[in-house]
Amino acid sequence: MSVIVELSLFPMDKGQSVAAHVARAVGVIRQSGLPHQLTPMGTCIEGEWDEVMAVVDACFKAVAADSERVYLTVKADWRKGRSAGLTGKTASVERVLAGEGGA
Repeated sequence: MSVIVELSLFPMDKGQSVAAHVARAVGVIRQSGLPHQLTPMGTCIEGEWDEVMAVVDACFKAVAADSERVYLTVKADWRKGRSAGLTGKTASVERVLAGEGGA
């Protein structure tokens, strides 16, 4: 797997609580079968570029289906030959914090 994408999206026309709309997008991500991690401010997805971007597109369409305006941010970290980046990147930082070194 070579890309980790952090996706954050929500409708801007549905009031203060948008959990149901966000859950719709997270459901799309879960159905994709790709490794992912839900966070309070977004969801990280890992996989090959084309398959991850297809999931991002499907998430957008799921939220936009009944919205007039959608806020969307996408950050991507592509690295050739990487695998298990979702866990590896954070584990590396935790090792450094524990004084074990690492990079």
